[in-house]
Amino acid sequence: MRILHTSDWHLGRAFHRVNMLGAQAGFIGHLVTTVRERGVDAVVVSGDVYDRAVPPLAAVELFDDALHRLADLGVPTVMISGNHDSARRLGVGAGLIGRAGIHLRTEVSACGTPVLLSDTFGDVAFYGLPYLEPALVRDQFGVEKAAHEAVLAAAMDRVRADLATRPPGTRSVVLAHAFVTGGEASDSERDITVGGVAAVPAGVFDGVDYAALGHLHGSQTITERVRYSGSPLPYSFSEAEHRKSMWLVDLGADGSIEAERVDCPVPRPLARIRGPLEELLADPGLTRHEEAWVEATLTDPVRPAEPMARLTERFPHTLSLVFDPERAPEDPDVSYARRLAGRSDQQIAEDFVAHVRGAGPDAREQAVLQDAFDAVRADEAVREVAR
Repeated sequence: MRILHTSDWHLGRAFHRVNMLGAQAGFIGHLVTTVRERGVDAVVVSGDVYDRAVPPLAAVELFDDALHRLADLGVPTVMISGNHDSARRLGVGAGLIGRAGIHLRTEVSACGTPVLLSDTFGDVAFYGLPYLEPALVRDQFGVEKAAHEAVLAAAMDRVRADLATRPPGTRSVVLAHAFVTGGEASDSERDITVGGVAAVPAGVFDGVDYAALGHLHGSQTITERVRYSGSPLPYSFSEAEHRKSMWLVDLGADGSIEAERVDCPVPRPLARIRGPLEELLADPGLTRHEEAWVEATLTDPVRPAEPMARLTERFPHTLSLVFDPERAPEDPDVSYARRLAGRSDQQIAEDFVAHVRGAGPDAREQAVLQDAFDAVRADEAVREVAR
């Protein structure tokens, strides 16, 4: 069976101030063409179909167009909700839509109920695990700790239990939206940290033939059977080195996997340039970036006059301007942001405690701080669901 694995469409999202709806429509057209021309038997979309719980009307219309075009091809599609989606809104009409071959899996209770598709070698069971917010689903799974690994492991137990009841030789595919250990994050994914740990081990997916992952925006191979497709379009300059693509996966009769990357059309390349303004304007080596979307970091010790206007004369698609003056490490004016770079909320809070009272928090106080951060994230998740 030939499967096209994609995720993280984020319909309705902009790239800085650039409306990406046209590029997203172009991707949908590319997806449909790939399905038709490459003999795809099933499409899987591993979450974050929309960029927010209440998407703009234009994004809903594009999603509706995508559903109709996929249904017209007669190729089954399985979709799950991600942490940016409202599971309830995305799942409206799932029963009716399923009759057209578009299978929306947004309910936690359906984790162990597969979409069964067949090829000449027998059945393939597709299990859709929507994004599982630990604080909201722990009771449904009967786990003691509201942690990503615990709830995802419980969901996979249901998958394996159902798979054990299927005829011998039944192959299996799991769709999941999670941060798996070994994956490389970017700046455009929403934080899903709970209990200080967001990542789950790839071994959680043992027992299935292929795990089609969403959430991280870079296409990645965690293991041969556990992969991220990545987002089809860039949504932050941290993705400048990404190759935007989908996975074309051939699932053999014996459960073997062969995977090929299919490139996605990107409106413009991304470029990150850095240096003093005058050097950036004069450097001939930067000519290749003149038609790219540009993030420019200026290192001038004194902020130059009208930097954006001057940059856009050479780089007309400059979207982001960052000031990072080069100073000696001991300079007291070294930016606060630089000192905090790469540090978690928990670490910043602990450093603040140490600064105020002269000693960092003990283990009990660290736990109190972590519980407070988890409570805030859980409250945000509840508000997202309620919207």
